[in-house]
Amino acid sequence: FFLKELHGIFPWLVESIFGSLDGIIIGWNLLCLQGRTNPTEYSVALDFLDPSGPMMKLVYKLQAEEYRYDFPVSYLPGPVKASIQEQVLPECSLYHNKVQFPSSGGLGLNLALNPFEYYMFYFAISLIMQKNTSVTHHVSPSNSAYFILVDTYLKCFLPTEGSVLPPPSLNPGGAIPSPTPRSPAVPFTSYGMHHTSLLKRHIAHQPSVNADPASQEIWRSETLLQIFVEMWLHHYSLEMYQKMQSPHVKLEVLHYRLSISSKHHGSPAQSSYQALHAYQESFKPTEEHVLVVRLLVKHLHAFSNSLKPEPLSPSAHSHTASPLEDFKRVVIPRFVQEKLYIFLQHCFGHWPLDASFRAVLEMWLSYLQPWRYAPEKLLQSTEPLPHSVSEKWATFIQENLLMYTKLFVGFLNRALRTDLVSPKNAFMVFRVAKVFAQPNLAEMILKGEQLFLQPELVIPHRQHRLFMTPTFGGAFFSSWPPTTADASLKVKTHVYSLEGQDFQYKQMFGTEVRNLVLKLAQLICQAQQTAKSISDHSAETMASQSFFSWFRFTPSEMNGSYTGNDLDEIGQDSIKKTDEYLEKALEYLCQIFKLNGAQLTQMMKNCGTAQDKNGKNQLPDCIESEDGLILTPLGRYQIINGLRRFEVQYQGDTELQPIRSYENATLVRLLFRLSSVLNARFADQMDALCSREDFVGRLCRYHLTKPHLIQKIRCSPMVKDRTSQNWGPRISLRFLASYRTLTFLLMIYFIASWFYIGPVGCTFIILIGYFLYATIMTFFSERWKPHEH
Repeated sequence: FFLKELHGIFPWLVESIFGSLDGIIIGWNLLCLQGRTNPTEYSVALDFLDPSGPMMKLVYKLQAEEYRYDFPVSYLPGPVKASIQEQVLPECSLYHNKVQFPSSGGLGLNLALNPFEYYMFYFAISLIMQKNTSVTHHVSPSNSAYFILVDTYLKCFLPTEGSVLPPPSLNPGGAIPSPTPRSPAVPFTSYGMHHTSLLKRHIAHQPSVNADPASQEIWRSETLLQIFVEMWLHHYSLEMYQKMQSPHVKLEVLHYRLSISSKHHGSPAQSSYQALHAYQESFKPTEEHVLVVRLLVKHLHAFSNSLKPEPLSPSAHSHTASPLEDFKRVVIPRFVQEKLYIFLQHCFGHWPLDASFRAVLEMWLSYLQPWRYAPEKLLQSTEPLPHSVSEKWATFIQENLLMYTKLFVGFLNRALRTDLVSPKNAFMVFRVAKVFAQPNLAEMILKGEQLFLQPELVIPHRQHRLFMTPTFGGAFFSSWPPTTADASLKVKTHVYSLEGQDFQYKQMFGTEVRNLVLKLAQLICQAQQTAKSISDHSAETMASQSFFSWFRFTPSEMNGSYTGNDLDEIGQDSIKKTDEYLEKALEYLCQIFKLNGAQLTQMMKNCGTAQDKNGKNQLPDCIESEDGLILTPLGRYQIINGLRRFEVQYQGDTELQPIRSYENATLVRLLFRLSSVLNARFADQMDALCSREDFVGRLCRYHLTKPHLIQKIRCSPMVKDRTSQNWGPRISLRFLASYRTLTFLLMIYFIASWFYIGPVGCTFIILIGYFLYATIMTFFSERWKPHEH
């Protein structure tokens, strides 16, 4: 093909692979393409899109001719799209000198991208555009072709060892030129202090561009990372996030939510509407999206940790460091930190309270532990004992203090609203507690908080990026330790740059957060008691069940009590895991916050008293009043989360309760009429028999009466303990309308027919057998129980 022909089909080819932006063309659907289900297509896609494959060779060939392709601004993330449409230049250098009006008088703005940028834009945005694709089978995101390609591109363009591999030489001149600056077609006002490209900054120190070939190729590494961060993380702007933290704006948004469904209030305030619309963008990250971002975070830690040790002389730094080394030094604080923090804040506040939050949690914990991806970690992977976090990570912790403290508080608030009896929820609490309980980590976080709380005369406004450059000591592994004042200034700059100058910091080890931890510890104790109660109930149920119990008539079916629980389906093994997770989580929380052992002992004792006389799980937390039981806020929480419940029982006349699904409606009505006639006809005789003190009287009382008020049945709140009406001795034949009883009788008659016993003889045998059974129960029963026969 000639280059002009390749130039013409390149946009079509990219859309055929990754899908069109409008969703009409699906593409190869790399998110659902797996080697297990489609091995041939999977292998072909990976080979074709490999960094050294045919597609990238085409990209480099077109790159050499400096072709440009239009990418619509309307498909960019919300904050970038809004700023460009308002003619404000985005802070990211990726968009500089690329915005232009469309040709031929078209509508809308476009980005003029080189082939490499155009390809990577489509590759990155396909993760967002294909999230609504229906899948007919279970797909593991970590095994998809898209996930493998992301990992391959990261290892190729952000290598942890060596340098970036140069593209194949496709022209006699050698290396492919880096993108040349273009004059903007639209006048823009730049907001913030945008960065100069590392490529341009490094070339400025070079006597000749061709003297250092690496300086020509690092632009691919920087461009790849910027595109990934912009497409995957930059869906919520920092300015709007800070605005949403204001109590005044929160009140406006609340007023907007309350008035949006009412025409009486008219149109809501414009500021609150804009704040709600801009921050709560329609974009919602998926679990696959979060897993890919976690892969990016883990690789960036490994990439940054592969930084070579700095020379002892600071003056030699700018002359000896390569562009790739400079890039490793600032890759996380400059390109990722801010956008990832806002992304995590949104996920913590808006993700559903279910087990799918595990993906967000693991991404957050991966970012908090860069030492897991350090080279020396490979030598310690075989040792099971936890190692102390080295002091060299103190700078990273201080420069990411909010990632540790504020997000931890956000997780506490989520954990307090979840059902900790669920093994998956218990495991998430265990994971967070285990990470923060690593030796020396809590002490370094506390030191970072102390540095932030130190008094400072002048706090620079919006100059946080200045301190993240190598010249001003933004490296994680600085060879000369900064002074306490400089460290305090860096921490303050980090906090105020992300949260604004009016931010009221909540100390992780302060009284307020400590009270939240104590509440969580109390819920953990209650969840352990609930899990134990469920385990005991399940064990008793299994022990009492037998083959013939299916045919038995159980009293619980007639009194309407509900003894089941959705958590019964968890299983004994999962309940044991839940108890183990919660026990270890409580132990780790005690280590982190130095909780008092006496407090926990008392808390466990209080939770232990939440059992009734029989040792079963008691009612939700209530207080006694003149009107009966009244739920406390804790009791409401227990009911909402399924930790406790009231025993639902039918307490009226059992003869008049609704017809059940396991009963024949016609027989119920006929037997009720027959029982009523018999009770009315023989009421006096039954009273006389039951009043006798001999064996006949005890036998009649066992069958014709039900003891009332022997044990009190506690009712729902605001209702006093009821006194049941004594109906007196009576006959109840409703049990004969049960399908189980009828099936049981038919089986007896059928088996009796094998022994040539007719219906009359079989009925006589049944009556005699039941009379013997009733005689034995009358003699040996220690407690009179309700009986329907």
